[in-house]
Amino acid sequence: MRYLLPVSATDKLPPPAPGADPRPVPGQNPRLQWGLSLAVVVVGAVTIRPMGFTGQGLAVTALFVLNSAALLARGLPEHRVSPRATLIWLTLGIVAAAALTGVSSSGTGYLFAYFLAGHIGYRLDTRPALVLAATCSLLCAAVLYFHLGPGDPELPWVQGLTTGVPVVVGILNRSQRRAVRSALSAAESAERAARAEARTAVLTERARIARDVHDVLAHSLAGINMQLELADALLDTGDLKKVREATGTAHGLVKESLKQAQWTVHALREDALPLLESLTAMVESAGHQDALTVTGTVREVPARVTQNLLRIAQEALTNAARHAPGGPVAVELAFTAGSVTLRIRNGPATRAVTPGGGSGMGLIGMRERVALLDGRVGAGPVTEGQDRGGWQVEAVIPG
Repeated sequence: MRYLLPVSATDKLPPPAPGADPRPVPGQNPRLQWGLSLAVVVVGAVTIRPMGFTGQGLAVTALFVLNSAALLARGLPEHRVSPRATLIWLTLGIVAAAALTGVSSSGTGYLFAYFLAGHIGYRLDTRPALVLAATCSLLCAAVLYFHLGPGDPELPWVQGLTTGVPVVVGILNRSQRRAVRSALSAAESAERAARAEARTAVLTERARIARDVHDVLAHSLAGINMQLELADALLDTGDLKKVREATGTAHGLVKESLKQAQWTVHALREDALPLLESLTAMVESAGHQDALTVTGTVREVPARVTQNLLRIAQEALTNAARHAPGGPVAVELAFTAGSVTLRIRNGPATRAVTPGGGSGMGLIGMRERVALLDGRVGAGPVTEGQDRGGWQVEAVIPG
């Protein structure tokens, strides 16, 4: 039997805090994005001309700074920039990129437009992303076609039309990111569900162990305690014979408890004996030779069924020995196509019954065991036949 360990509080997966970064998406490296952005800025600083602090150079320098800031802002986490601010920032970015393309006389200023268009597709929804990317293409093409600034004479206006094309790559990356995050979210939900299921299994296991502890110890310890109290009370009377009888009964209950503990160990072990052999040994060890009858075709049953049927048999045999000492006991194990039935019947007592009532937890434990296996159990007095006045327990387990 494999025991389940409790789920600790640190193993639980708390929900992400509002506004927190989502789980990183595999295959997307923020450092790579920063590296590409810095590379475009460095290449632009080296190649874009003229740059200075007067006239055209001042305009190129100012636009270069604006484009660099707009491009480097790609690294800002999405939750820190509102959708409206993102739209304004990217719109101003493509206007600055188109202006830089028209004002600079040479260099790679057009790269800012390409990278910003790609980020537009990644950051915005599809429809506004396509509209803004088309605007970027038209602005860059118009600046070059109509020569709205000094511009680079070797840069064709058709290239300006292509500046919006990277938006498609951005849209594909955004779609992939959302798909991966959805898969990660589903996996996280499944993990939480698995942990909840494991915790439920732990609680079920605890309840099962509690039933086993009760079945093995509660009745026997109560009987032992009662006999010891009786012996203690008899000491005052000086009736040593009755004292010895009480202590002898207590010793017998101790032996019975040890025997039950052995059967409990068998039930808890993963390599427990098969149902028929285990039940036969249990009945014989209880002092009832040839009391077991088997009907139907014997077959192996799942370990859970074996364990619970043995525990029910143990409880029933213990109750028979306690409440009907000396009475005949009959045990029947019936196999049918759709179920396994265990029936234990005892006749009325032929010896004096030790006073003291049970806690009633034994029958409750039987019902709980059978309920876990979707079966049914019945217990009640025998009203007819040679065992009239006795007691019968019947458990039916499907399968």
